[in-house]
Amino acid sequence: MRNYPLEKVYRLMEPSPIVLVTTFHRGKQNIMTMGFHMMVQHTPPLIGAVIGPWDYSYKALKATRECVIAIPGADLAEKVVDIGNCSGDDIDKFGKFRLTPTEAQHVKAPLIEQCIANIECKVADMRLANRYSLFILKAVKAWANPDRKEQRTLHHQGNGTFKVDGRTIDLRKRMVKWRELVD
Repeated sequence: MRNYPLEKVYRLMEPSPIVLVTTFHRGKQNIMTMGFHMMVQHTPPLIGAVIGPWDYSYKALKATRECVIAIPGADLAEKVVDIGNCSGDDIDKFGKFRLTPTEAQHVKAPLIEQCIANIECKVADMRLANRYSLFILKAVKAWANPDRKEQRTLHHQGNGTFKVDGRTIDLRKRMVKWRELVD
């Protein structure tokens, strides 16, 4: 074992896929790229999302208390990075990156048609938003796109490099303590 820089620990702990977050505020829809998020609870499904005041979406999320988390396939990698390199304050990201907004059922923020899945969310808790930029989101509706050819997700390594999901290992039979999670 060797020493590892504490300021790079996030690179070791970043197992979740890169996602796109959509918001709708004051008549304008927006998309941002987000890498810092985590599942907090199974039921009801709660997601911790770090969206800071430097992000255009921060103001929209605080004001509307709703968003969509869209999970892109690996084929959208370049768009995902490019979306993160610009501000919705300046441009229409749906138009610029040729992504299709689709009406959600429970929130005004749009789904992204080209994504593997979309999760409609409402803010459940904002108490940590000012201090840590951490919003606790409650999933209120989820959509999957199983017919989409590219189903692999993209995982940021924290330094501009990404991993793409590989093969799946099925260990459901061994999940004896957590049967309710196995379907």
